[in-house]
Amino acid sequence: MSSNSFQGKFIEQAEAVILENLSNEQFGVSELAEQLNMSRSNLLRKIKKQTDGSASQFIRQIRLQKGMELLEQTELMVSEISYQVGFGNNSYFIKCFREHYGYPPGEVRRKAIENKEVSEDNYIPQNSFFKQNRWQLVGVTSAIIIVVAFLFYYKNFNNSNEENTNLQKSIAVLPFKNLSSDSTNLYFVNGLMESSLNNLQKIEDLRVISRTSVEKYRNSDKTISEIADELNVNYVVEGSGQRVGDQVLLNIQLIEVSTDTPIWAEQYNYKVVNVFSLQNAVAKKIADAIQAKVTPAELERIEKKPTENVLAYDYYLKGMEQYKTETIEGLEEAIPLFEKAIKNDPEFALAYSQLAFSYFYLDLNKTEKQYTEVINNYADKALLYDSKSAESLIAKALYYINNKEYQFAIPHLEKALEYNPNSSSVVKMLSELYANAIPNTEKYLKYALKGIQLDIAANDSVNKSYIYLNLSNAFIQNGFTDEAMKYINLAIDYNPKNYHAPFLKIFIQYADHQNIDKTTTQLVNEWKKDTTRLDIMQEVGKFYYFQEKYDSAYYYYKKFVKIKEENGLDIYPQENLKIGIVYDKMGLDEQAAKFYNAFTNYCKIDQSIYQPASLASMYVHEEKYELALAQLKIFASKNNYQYWILLFSEKDPLMKPLKKYPEYEEVMNKIKKRFWENQIQLKQSLEDKDLL
Repeated sequence: MSSNSFQGKFIEQAEAVILENLSNEQFGVSELAEQLNMSRSNLLRKIKKQTDGSASQFIRQIRLQKGMELLEQTELMVSEISYQVGFGNNSYFIKCFREHYGYPPGEVRRKAIENKEVSEDNYIPQNSFFKQNRWQLVGVTSAIIIVVAFLFYYKNFNNSNEENTNLQKSIAVLPFKNLSSDSTNLYFVNGLMESSLNNLQKIEDLRVISRTSVEKYRNSDKTISEIADELNVNYVVEGSGQRVGDQVLLNIQLIEVSTDTPIWAEQYNYKVVNVFSLQNAVAKKIADAIQAKVTPAELERIEKKPTENVLAYDYYLKGMEQYKTETIEGLEEAIPLFEKAIKNDPEFALAYSQLAFSYFYLDLNKTEKQYTEVINNYADKALLYDSKSAESLIAKALYYINNKEYQFAIPHLEKALEYNPNSSSVVKMLSELYANAIPNTEKYLKYALKGIQLDIAANDSVNKSYIYLNLSNAFIQNGFTDEAMKYINLAIDYNPKNYHAPFLKIFIQYADHQNIDKTTTQLVNEWKKDTTRLDIMQEVGKFYYFQEKYDSAYYYYKKFVKIKEENGLDIYPQENLKIGIVYDKMGLDEQAAKFYNAFTNYCKIDQSIYQPASLASMYVHEEKYELALAQLKIFASKNNYQYWILLFSEKDPLMKPLKKYPEYEEVMNKIKKRFWENQIQLKQSLEDKDLL
């Protein structure tokens, strides 16, 4: 066989593999190399030699060729075709198609209709009703086809179509350019951009990318299409402005990414005293151009002036410029500027909020909090002067978080999200609180998913890795094993040095195979990479405890306890009963008793949904089996508990005495049934909210 024929066969084989995995948007170079049984580097070299292009370009070309074929031979919508050929983003498919063929996919469909009409003209009399009204009929027929296709597609492929709809009302406001000859006016131009962004974020019908995500494009040389693709939006706002004396000059345009053309642009020339009217007008014009639904309440919040005092607002904007540096020095410089804003307007709620934020972040990493009451005082002032401001509510929530009263922070944050549905900072805080302080797996996943819609796109690879790690953890806690595996792999791909991702992946794998010996070996190997890891150490001890290998469990628990006590750490209090039992088995009665007492005290103060499960364990250990069963029955009425409860509760040797009671199997089945019923409801709820 000749070299050329061998090479041709290789390309054919590679193309066949790609076509087999066409609809899988995650199928890339690594997956192709694996299925062709060759190294990634060898694959790249061979494709480069035979196509003069990269492997990723080769894969994309196959996808686009299949897309062209479907456009010519079927009546599928462009959005349907984009997903069938492995583009998870409809606008990105249109962009790539135009770059490859020189025209958009809609042009192919239009030509197909025209060709069909030419063919039909040979049979339809020139004066017939159908000929004279052919374009009206095509329009009506197309509308019927689209409606029917939509109803069918919506019913069967809800996620894809809803994602496209959501994308159509997604927007990024890029940092405005300062055209002032005086560079010190940058803070004012940034303030115009920030206010435009904040006003748009108040509209629930829009998905507005966070300021932190767009900030990286301040001095970028990337095209609008490239930026929009990275941020996964269909609209981009560009602006430039300058302040000359008491005049504000602003140029702004709204660009529709699919056509790469402005659909609205305007120049403004306002006096500084009317700057709020300018900001409100911009937000309303953009919302109208996108056809976003703005409720009367949202319009009222957009039109509300933060202050009537221009000098106070000027100090506020200067303070914000320092605050956004996210440094201690920046916070310390921002505080006196916010104080000057309040001096000029004692009822300036936004300035009070920012003072609360500044002191919270000054206190953030301190063991002994210094500013709790200061934060509270400023938060109360903010609420006094504007109780319907998201910032006022966030300020009060931060006071409660600083004071570790997390249960009171939650309602303030959720109300703030009603007033600003696109606040990525609020979404992050809620996700963290529901993951740790007030465990609720359903809400943890909900906010983790909402967070990546607002904030994932523009993060660097390390931050993306940890965001995906968090999302994977939220998925596995709710029993979504496949989704958890997808995102933990993304976390590792983006940052192979991610400290926690391999550890979580071991547990996700266990959820799949449930081989306790295999998982124990994996945990031990992971621990050997860093023998100071307390999180892994106690898990290894626990897995040996589950297997009743108490000598091995003691080896790890002893190390864990020593490091914990030497550093004065109060972590994993829920594990004290297991540690006590292991120490008991080793004949260390006095030390075991300390762990038993610590666990009893933990059960008394635990206010989470897991308290009944912990009390059940305590009562079993005390041989009070009826009381233990009663607590398990209480726990069986709870919702939104972690999947680990199902995977590990019956592995605990402590629970063996309960198995002789018929009620035990009944209550465990009830716990499992409730978990999976909740998962089905959760999945539907997330799909309805375009989050899944």
